[in-house]
Amino acid sequence: MSENEQPQRITESGGLRVLHVDPAGPPIVSSEDTSDLIGNAWVDNADVIALPVSRLDAEFFRLASGQAGAILQKVANYQLKLAVIGDIGAQLAASGALRDFVWESNRGEHIWFFDETSELGQKLEQRKAVLDAALAAQAARTAGAAG
Repeated sequence: MSENEQPQRITESGGLRVLHVDPAGPPIVSSEDTSDLIGNAWVDNADVIALPVSRLDAEFFRLASGQAGAILQKVANYQLKLAVIGDIGAQLAASGALRDFVWESNRGEHIWFFDETSELGQKLEQRKAVLDAALAAQAARTAGAAG
């Protein structure tokens, strides 16, 4: 293992448990691979899977292949969030459809693409702040209605 590689680990950010997948493992290409990934997340009670781009096959980024859709749908079916971590600039430059998909995904709540792991942490902390503010506003409305 090189000095830049880290084994699979769990962290917490924004109140969520994040499974950081080992970048040195085999590519995630099949339904079985995705099931193994989900199983690892469930064993560790993770809410988010941080998946290094190095673990994705090139076909993942060719949307017409269906590989991305199958993997992402399976993760979503198990109510997990997925963050793809790493530089995908070359893939984005080659595909307008992929650029649009990544842009839409990053606006959502379940699938994200980040260059760095630190960006995932920032997203989760911002998400928690928004949710906390919404809960506080709801509590204030409820208290006002009761008073």
